[in-house]
Amino acid sequence: MKIKAKLTLGVGLLFLFIILLSVLGTTYINAINKDTQNILVANYNTLDYSRNMLRALDEDITNTNSLNKFSENLNKQRNNITEIGEKELTEKLFLDFRALEQKPTDSLLYVSIRKDLTDIMLLNMQAIQRKSDVAKQTATKATWWIGLTGTFCFMIAFILLVNLPGNIANPIKVLTESIKQIAEKNYEKRVHFESHNEFGELAQAFNVMAKKLEEYNSSSLSKIMFQKKRIETLINNMHDPVIGLDENNAILFVNTEACKILGMKTEDLSGKFAQEIAVRNDLMRTLVQELMYNDNKPDNKPLKIYADSKESYFEKEIIPISIIPTGEKEQKHIGHFIVLRNITPFKELDFAKTNFIATISHELKTPISAIKASLQLLDNKATGTLNEEQKQLTESIKDDSNRLLKITSELLNLSQVETGNIQLNIQPSLPSQIVQYALEAVKIPAEQKGITIHVIADDNLPLIKADTEKGRLGFN
Repeated sequence: MKIKAKLTLGVGLLFLFIILLSVLGTTYINAINKDTQNILVANYNTLDYSRNMLRALDEDITNTNSLNKFSENLNKQRNNITEIGEKELTEKLFLDFRALEQKPTDSLLYVSIRKDLTDIMLLNMQAIQRKSDVAKQTATKATWWIGLTGTFCFMIAFILLVNLPGNIANPIKVLTESIKQIAEKNYEKRVHFESHNEFGELAQAFNVMAKKLEEYNSSSLSKIMFQKKRIETLINNMHDPVIGLDENNAILFVNTEACKILGMKTEDLSGKFAQEIAVRNDLMRTLVQELMYNDNKPDNKPLKIYADSKESYFEKEIIPISIIPTGEKEQKHIGHFIVLRNITPFKELDFAKTNFIATISHELKTPISAIKASLQLLDNKATGTLNEEQKQLTESIKDDSNRLLKITSELLNLSQVETGNIQLNIQPSLPSQIVQYALEAVKIPAEQKGITIHVIADDNLPLIKADTEKGRLGFN
């Protein structure tokens, strides 16, 4: 039986029995009320009339007031005939009263009238007793029927209270436990209800669902979805920003790091075309400009991006993705993979190295210049004459200081080139002067090796633009 039918039947039975109890109670209450009302109207009034007539009879009946009182109550009694035999007794009373009116002094008539009134009162008292028994029987019958019906209603209600909640709650409990098992990937769980109600249909639908989930879980699609989730998790856990594009430059995925540097949310990027995002995002425009304009010359210059409250440097790499479809031999382009490698730590180390070299170069030039100045003082004859051995030592010191000055100059130039801060004093210069600087730089090593250098140059050579100071430092 359907759950709806059970509920309708149970509630309907209770409703019918409540109506039955109401009808029975109302019927028997009306019956008892009617019986008591009959006693009051039919018999009590007769006893009251008879009592009034006896009182008038005990008074002086010859008195007009007593006579009228007796006559009035007698007429009321004649109109209140309700019992069998009461009419005859009332008519006999009427005749005796008429006779008494004609013979007020006849004592036998007084006795006869008293007897008539006594008989009428006795008849009505017997009727009251009889009607009281009837009312009592009616009350007993009402009590019995109402009690029987109430007991039956209680039994029906008790049966519904015991069985109906269990019939509804127990299947729900079984289904809840089964759903929890399914949530824990126990797809072999089944629910079996033998009843053909709504729960039976629900159990059948649940079993069909569990079977399909079991088939899906055992299919390759489930494995593919699992692998997809795994790849998405790996990409999101990468520390480098990663963006995946399809063959139409639509964004397939963006990891968390890429969202941070782009300043956008994943839901605002996934599924959108890169061209559409590039319109309102400068970084995206920089990343995909090669793809948008089919630029075959990639820009390998590091990108300086302000992210996480600091400046960071990234190296962009666009990796084309191609596959060979099943059954085919040629590769098919399916998209691009944009990776931004964070090279900020390396850049910071490079800056530190350059600054260190520049600082050391500046610090070394001062003592080297002091050494050269001391050598010039030693070469001056005013300070004294040097012997041959001392001259050789000073020449050796001069060569070493020149070599050190040359090295520090090269280091300083290198640091200036790397930082982009090199300053050149370009002026028109004589080529012969620049060559002379070069000869002076190699003069001593050449003499030591017995090499003679001859310069052949035209005296009318035009001036050239060059930084003679940088050339002198380099040659030295």
